[in-house]
Amino acid sequence: MSHVESGKLYDHNSEEYAPQVHRHSASVKDQLATWHANRGDKSFVRAMIPSIRGTFPGEEPTTKNPIKLVRMVSPFAWLMFFSGWFCWTMDGFDFFAVSLTLDSLAEQFEVKPAKITTAITLTLLFRSLGAVIFGILSDRYGRKWPLVVVMILIMAFELGSGFCNTYKQFLAVRSLFGIVMGGVWGAAAATALENVPADARGLLSGMLQQGYAVGYLLAAVINLTIVQYSQYHWRSLYFFGAGFSLLAAIIRALLPESRQFIIAREEAKASGLTAKETTKNFLRELGNMFRTNWLRWIWAVCLMTFFNFFSHGSQDLYPTYLKTTKHLSAKLASKATIIANCGAVAGGTIAGYASQYTGRRFAILVCACWTAAFLPLWILPKSFGGLAAGGFFVQAGVQGAWGVVPIYLGEVSPPAFRALFAGLSYQLGNMASSGAAQIEADAGASLKLAGTNIPDYAAITGILLGAVIAWGIICVICGPEADGSHFEQAKVAYQRGGGEADPTEMFDHDKPEEHHIEKAQAVEHQELR
Repeated sequence: MSHVESGKLYDHNSEEYAPQVHRHSASVKDQLATWHANRGDKSFVRAMIPSIRGTFPGEEPTTKNPIKLVRMVSPFAWLMFFSGWFCWTMDGFDFFAVSLTLDSLAEQFEVKPAKITTAITLTLLFRSLGAVIFGILSDRYGRKWPLVVVMILIMAFELGSGFCNTYKQFLAVRSLFGIVMGGVWGAAAATALENVPADARGLLSGMLQQGYAVGYLLAAVINLTIVQYSQYHWRSLYFFGAGFSLLAAIIRALLPESRQFIIAREEAKASGLTAKETTKNFLRELGNMFRTNWLRWIWAVCLMTFFNFFSHGSQDLYPTYLKTTKHLSAKLASKATIIANCGAVAGGTIAGYASQYTGRRFAILVCACWTAAFLPLWILPKSFGGLAAGGFFVQAGVQGAWGVVPIYLGEVSPPAFRALFAGLSYQLGNMASSGAAQIEADAGASLKLAGTNIPDYAAITGILLGAVIAWGIICVICGPEADGSHFEQAKVAYQRGGGEADPTEMFDHDKPEEHHIEKAQAVEHQELR
């Protein structure tokens, strides 16, 4: 049971906690010393090889019963999880609206479909800027209001997308949209997972990440039904997205701040820290975090480049691939997309749950191999049934690996900077893979079906995904590990020593037995208000 759930919280200014904080250097050796946070007596080389996770010394065995795991989560934690999940779901809906309306947009703006993929590329490119801005705000001021502001801005730009009348207007709006979209994932993932028990985080991580697939699924259903009969045609999909995003903002606004930040504010108030001093502390710790974690940042961007190519390479042009290369009707392509996303939701949830027992890296590798095994079923069939089955199983593997990402990045992040580290590394990987759709579209100009002028998107996506999987396996094997980290016990970013804290400190058997009943009561009081 997580200490957030039990009310066991640590005073980060206490003398007992102070010995846990030590000065880190920027050296590679010092950073690698904490690379595998709970490796025990394993050598570094042995710890690099992902293996099925056992029970560590001082750790109680975890139940494998998913019903018991669900029951561990309190009503408050479920509400917080839902708010983060819903924000992320709307992010997926709004992003994939372009993929689903690509042909209609090309017809509306009188450009080739390959030109519309530039909007996808620009959205992905500008997400990193949003991740920096809103990641810093989320770690400095808390998860609540930065996420509320982001969702309101997304609502505004999604509405603006629906009112665009020229290609240049659409590109400009989607670029601005990308900035605010970049601020969603880090804050949403932190909100959803830091308030639930550590034992249940694998399962909920899978459920959280598949909010993106649910958003895609919801957009596909609306595009298949309402859009076809609406007088506003493709624009109505964007109008729906604006309404859903506003609802996500309202839900998050009605819920309280994460407990960690409520307690940190109480501590700052009790210590007499002014807002100016708090900000000064935050900037100092931000610098310390970058100085002592530069190697972790490089690895994380490489990993998330793999993941984003993995996802966007298999999703962004999927409807176009089915219609152009496989000659499916728009209606059948939408149905196949819906089936594929059902596979994504199932795969992500199962893999996230399994990662709690197999280990995060091991689960990701299994999913990558699963995807590689089903690529022929993705490429070769010509019938709707075969293509839908291929989409289902490939997306189960792609999004199965993705289902582990929220908890994996949360555990290996510098504990006090989870929103910034996870969100920015995610979006920098997005930036590196931002050309995925355009690469595939441009490759279609030269790689054609034999004897035709039709782009062979089957071969193109197969080659791209094969290369991406090979890169991903290398990144995962080289990656850090902190399975089971209690990151909810960490300092927040503006507390002394927060920038140099590392995941090795986030395990129960390393923590002092310090109870703060009065702080837990204050948190409960704030939750009930």
